[in-house]
Amino acid sequence: MKRDYRNAYNALKKLGVPVYVRDDMDGRFQISGEEPDSYLWCNYYAYNREGWDFGVNPELDAVLKKYGLFSEWINAGELGVYQL
Repeated sequence: MKRDYRNAYNALKKLGVPVYVRDDMDGRFQISGEEPDSYLWCNYYAYNREGWDFGVNPELDAVLKKYGLFSEWINAGELGVYQL
């Protein structure tokens, strides 16, 4: 995993964000929308939640931006993380 991804992964994990790595994602990581506490960080169905853009907690977004990354929904249960 590249340094920016690794640093963001560790920072998010420390906050309690449900992050994980898949073998088929070329060194990137994902954020689960299906874990019991996922609703604190992302919710595909809470699209219009106040202060959240596209169902993503602004604190999660801030950590990703700090490392030059952003998230995008892959499906309703998974956010992919990519470089800006």
